[in-house]
Amino acid sequence: MNNQREIFGWAMYDWANSAFASTVVTTFLGPYLATLARAQGGTVNVLGYAVEADAFYPLCVSFSVILQVFFLPILGTLADYTRLKKPLMLLFAYMGASSTIMLFFVEGDLVIFGGVLFIIANLSFGAAIVFYNAFLPDIASPDQRDAVSSKGFAFGYIGGGLVLVLNLLMVNFMEDTGLAVRLSLASAGLWWLLFTIIFPQRRLIQRDPATTLPAGARYLSHSLKEFWASLKEMKNKYPKTLQYLIAYLVYNDGIQTINTVATIFAVSELGLGNETLVLVILMIQFVAALGAILFNKLAQRIGAKLTVIINLCIWCGTVLYAYALLRTEFQFWILGFAVAIVLGSSQALSRSLFSQMIPHTRESAYFGLYEISERGTSWIGPIVFGIAVQITGSARVAMLPIIAFFLFGIVVLSLTNVREAIREAGNEVPSVV
Repeated sequence: MNNQREIFGWAMYDWANSAFASTVVTTFLGPYLATLARAQGGTVNVLGYAVEADAFYPLCVSFSVILQVFFLPILGTLADYTRLKKPLMLLFAYMGASSTIMLFFVEGDLVIFGGVLFIIANLSFGAAIVFYNAFLPDIASPDQRDAVSSKGFAFGYIGGGLVLVLNLLMVNFMEDTGLAVRLSLASAGLWWLLFTIIFPQRRLIQRDPATTLPAGARYLSHSLKEFWASLKEMKNKYPKTLQYLIAYLVYNDGIQTINTVATIFAVSELGLGNETLVLVILMIQFVAALGAILFNKLAQRIGAKLTVIINLCIWCGTVLYAYALLRTEFQFWILGFAVAIVLGSSQALSRSLFSQMIPHTRESAYFGLYEISERGTSWIGPIVFGIAVQITGSARVAMLPIIAFFLFGIVVLSLTNVREAIREAGNEVPSVV
């Protein structure tokens, strides 16, 4: 354990796949598909239904999340009982990267083709992360996991940011903007593919599973049984782990909501243009990497649990700031900086904390639940925000209810005995948690 070569190879997968998140998901694909759809009459024909141009990409995102909710726990359980954790991680990474590269060929009336490619890529992205996360207990001792998890997120934000810089230069300086966007989308897939081959494929070690599939059992049926068994096991044997997962489920939904609605707020309340929004997104990539590193240093002193609670307090502050003080473009940059500084650390330390509280040999199954809780509930906050906008007519006022997600997380996490949860799972308790 603590093999630095393997740890570096593991962290570099975050460097590899974050290009997809920054370039494809966050910046370019949604507006590009909407532009193509508007050029074809303003709607996309999906199984006989006319879907509005601006609604097609969110619909694809939602459908890919539904598929993840169904598949990820099954895949996670499968990896715990076979020597397939590394092969499955690489398989889905290559599927996702290849689908992303194929986005280069999406133009003209091929909007649905682009949507299908994205669904495959996003499903593969989430599936690979289940196995990627499950490597964390294999490669890092309990005292090292906060640092290793933070390193992964830091590498991811830097890698995703570098690709985004290159793509922004391409879009700004090439005469054919459509070609520049298609090259940018494909470059994210090439980056994902190349660095996966160079680092995790060569450096991650596939270990023998501690348990094997029962005689006569089939992979699919046993995986489904294990999914429900994992939920029941967590409720009965590891209630504090379940308590933490519920807290994470809620406060992470708040984080994802802020990420989703920040641009809506910037446009509707401040009138900011796309150039400013893209630059702020770029800044967030690099500052989030710095935040993951700095808050890991704090976690080494006061523990990951208290550090996450401090992060959640800062998230509450960003919501209050947006509601009460945010009026200018400069102030939006301040908000972006504050969000960035806690974004990476919130995610990194939450992941390492969860890895301490799950039983050995069941990492993939439990991280399947962890990933499903993240992706399966990320629609709650946006719905709350949308209803609030509908009632009040103001994106500014609609930001306020999001505080409840962070307050819930603070209260439940404060009441969770993390040390006892680690002991219940049969793991070594770090010196500082």
